[in-house]
Amino acid sequence: MVQLLLVTHPVETAPDLARTLVEEGLAACVNILPGCRSIYRWEGKTCDETESMLLIKSALQPIEKLISEITRRHPHDCPEVIVLPLAGGHAPYLRWVEENSLGKDGP
Repeated sequence: MVQLLLVTHPVETAPDLARTLVEEGLAACVNILPGCRSIYRWEGKTCDETESMLLIKSALQPIEKLISEITRRHPHDCPEVIVLPLAGGHAPYLRWVEENSLGKDGP
């Protein structure tokens, strides 16, 4: 099953995380949308940050392995990682995602 992960990340290091996830086979593709503005409450304060939004496509199972890798490499204590299962899409693309996000060791 292909899944889409939404992850906000500091602009400066987002490409490093994206490249690592793809090179390690944890994600087939990561789109980086720069200039995302996040306004949120953290430790009793309202924060206003410019970040990148990462759109991560993966079929890796268990997905917890990918979430663990993202949170391990993320500079925030509680990073935004949201997993959305895909109900459908262009079948050849979804197959490609599945074939290219099996982790280093393959199936």
